[in-house]
Amino acid sequence: MTATPTAPQTLPQMIRQASRRHAGRAAIVDGAFELPYEQLAERCERVARGLIALGVQAGDRVALWAPNQAEWILAACGTHMAGAVLVPINTRMKGSEAADVLERSRARVLVCIGRFLGQDYPALLAGLRPATLEHLVVLGADRPLREGESSWQALIDGAEAVPAAEVQAREAALHAASTADLMFTSGTTGRPKGVMTGHGPTLRAFAEWARVVGLGEGDRYLIINPFFHTFGYKAGWVAAFLQGATVYPQQVFDAEAVLTRIQNDRISFLPGPPTLFLTMLAHPRLAEFDITSLRSAVTGAASVPPILITRMREELGIRNVTTAYGLTECGGCATVCDPADSAETIASTCGKALPGTEVRCADEHGATVPPGQPGEVLLRGYHVMQGYFEDDAATREAIDAEGWLHTGD
Repeated sequence: MTATPTAPQTLPQMIRQASRRHAGRAAIVDGAFELPYEQLAERCERVARGLIALGVQAGDRVALWAPNQAEWILAACGTHMAGAVLVPINTRMKGSEAADVLERSRARVLVCIGRFLGQDYPALLAGLRPATLEHLVVLGADRPLREGESSWQALIDGAEAVPAAEVQAREAALHAASTADLMFTSGTTGRPKGVMTGHGPTLRAFAEWARVVGLGEGDRYLIINPFFHTFGYKAGWVAAFLQGATVYPQQVFDAEAVLTRIQNDRISFLPGPPTLFLTMLAHPRLAEFDITSLRSAVTGAASVPPILITRMREELGIRNVTTAYGLTECGGCATVCDPADSAETIASTCGKALPGTEVRCADEHGATVPPGQPGEVLLRGYHVMQGYFEDDAATREAIDAEGWLHTGD
């Protein structure tokens, strides 16, 4: 009788378990680049060794400013394996905004795209680079390196100076409550705040999310939601690796390109905002694409008309359509609808709380309001953030003495 594998407690444990369990299947397909699961842990470990060679210590912050691509995932997993904390940066940020995140997080290393959408990203930091940022690693070969920059290949080559045992020691020191990432969110007002989240809560929440929405082993998951957001990162490639699905990163949304990829790569799982599906439905040549492989979709983050759910089921042929609700301060997901629910339920509600999560609506005094009455959404559970980075006052304002997260929603 085969023993059931124990559930991983940290993201590196999950990566190593996935590498063993799903060997023989592709983990990431990004254009001509294809990485099989059996090589995933070794490739991530190599990045970790390269980061350690740069001087990254356990608990240090490593920032990542790039669109969806294979290197984003490898850099993130390598950061975790090195015992460091990942700081994703929104690719829509201006140079001054990114520099603010880098300075406040005191990131020692930034892994950054070279050119993207006509912008030279490292150049956006000219004159703004914080003194605490020791290394700027540039992805892509479409621009020459400048002074103070190094290449992704140089990071990989630097791994030779660090034994694998060093990475394994760093991983062994991690536990479920270790901080995995520091995600800056503007919330409703003011300057972005850094949300700290642990390894364990991410794994538990998105294993449950994947189960409810129907993401499974062998699925082909086209991830358009940006990796710098919890929807593309945690409900994206983390959930995919937990289940043994294949990740297909997509950098920008273009209806024709997405329909072509669904057809050519036989994509089966596609989350995204309502506009994504509305644009697909409006494509004049929709009927010419074979999208019969598309089985499941998750939408939300905006108003969803019931007719959209019906059209996604009937015109796009997506059997499992559901919606979810969450925010960065609760790790990205708090509630989710069952795909078997009616179109009206999926469109007009946020579903049920994940197991281990409490949800209530309260008035301005914190008292629970009756069903049907407006009130602020309050959440409590294992996946509420550890707090805002170096901001105890803001943390106390967001999470009350009884552990309820005041969402502002």
